[in-house]
Amino acid sequence: MQMNDTLDKLLQLNLHGMASEFESQISNPTINELPYEHRVRLLVDRESTYRNNKRLQLLLKKAKLKMPATVEEIDYRTNRGLDKSHFLSLTSMEWISHRANLVITGPTGTGKTWLACALGNQACRSGLTTCFIRVSTLVDELFSARATNTFQKRLAQYAKYDLLILDDWGHETFSERAQHDLFELIDARVGTRSTILTSQFPMENWHDAISCKTVADAILDRIVHSSHTIKLTGESLRKKRKSQASSK
Repeated sequence: MQMNDTLDKLLQLNLHGMASEFESQISNPTINELPYEHRVRLLVDRESTYRNNKRLQLLLKKAKLKMPATVEEIDYRTNRGLDKSHFLSLTSMEWISHRANLVITGPTGTGKTWLACALGNQACRSGLTTCFIRVSTLVDELFSARATNTFQKRLAQYAKYDLLILDDWGHETFSERAQHDLFELIDARVGTRSTILTSQFPMENWHDAISCKTVADAILDRIVHSSHTIKLTGESLRKKRKSQASSK
């Protein structure tokens, strides 16, 4: 009865990890052979693991990563211009602690979004708040926020993420309003947070998507001088895998 009371109290205190370990211990006939300090350490370790896993799941849920990619799954064998040592250095997340950015460019299907999501997953595993969003969706959200007088609130929301992943930059020509909204967001994050941008187009062609050249210069100045770059090459990996599958 006392053990059940203890278990109930642990659950009431939201110590679910400890409760699970406590149940394991009381059902283990050899547990008394372990030193008392070791048994307590097992309780604390299980609670710590439980909380870390719960936080990770919450971070991943909020990140809304498009793909379930992980850094362990990255394919370095395919010839697409991905330098393994460079990419592995990025997985340490040290560049995020330095508030740097990352730009990933390359043709359709070369794995830009996959790499970005893998780094997003790694950021969550490192306890960093992360958000993935397509640029076109972001532009629509910011436009709607202005219409409802919630722009500053939405801007602050996106500005505070430790890592913001902007997918498919330059896929569509930006309206004048969108250009200024994106500038405000990037300006709010520069030097304080890190951003990953993926694009089919080389950075030197990004001016073409922004008609106001003053805004274009301001945006690129804030991105270019504080960014690591990955320039992917080659044909679509999806097309290559489809061709390989059909030939079997």
